[in-house]
Amino acid sequence: MHVFYTPDIQTRAELPEEEAQHCIRVLRLTNGDRIMLTDGKGYFYNAEISAATHKRCMVNILETIYREPLWKGHLHIAMAPTKNMDRTEWFAEKAAEIGFDELSFLNCRFSERKVIKTERISKILVSAIKQSLKARMPQLNEMTDFSKFIAQPFKGQKFIAHCYEGEKPLLKDILRKGEDALVLIGPEGDFSEEEVQMAEENGFTPISLGKSRLRTETAALVACHIINLQNQ
Repeated sequence: MHVFYTPDIQTRAELPEEEAQHCIRVLRLTNGDRIMLTDGKGYFYNAEISAATHKRCMVNILETIYREPLWKGHLHIAMAPTKNMDRTEWFAEKAAEIGFDELSFLNCRFSERKVIKTERISKILVSAIKQSLKARMPQLNEMTDFSKFIAQPFKGQKFIAHCYEGEKPLLKDILRKGEDALVLIGPEGDFSEEEVQMAEENGFTPISLGKSRLRTETAALVACHIINLQNQ
């Protein structure tokens, strides 16, 4: 059954315009057809199209289904976006399929991309949660300077992955199951040594994601996968 993202469905029994056009003009669904909706807030809805016009699609809700969270804790990835946006978009899609709660973008000293538009990332997240049948839409944040971001309060475990020498336990070995977790992933040139020191001073624990040197988007996905699996 086709799934549509309808964040306001509890107050408005209508698909958003973009979803409505996909439903009616692309899929050619019409009155009486059954569809599934998700509000991205923990609910699925079995629905029936009640009225379909050129740009609008009204629905009748037949059943409301609450979906328990698929993992415990709040899983937050904060990464420096890659110079090639395709790689950041790839990460967003795959991470949403795996499952996480929040994505932030960091402006670091060695960042090659200093500006990011989140509109397209948001659309990718919507598509991914529909494809993977997730009932919750991850929170997407605008880019923040590194020093400002790490100074913000965060209730939970805080980690920073970097490539400098020193004692760094594997994330999987020190992650406490069921607790909120935030992982910082640096740009292609890594965090600066000053940024690593600053993060540690703000309560972040240096961690390793394994013996291989990983690209930014791969490291972010590995971190997402580890904390998701550990919190099942």
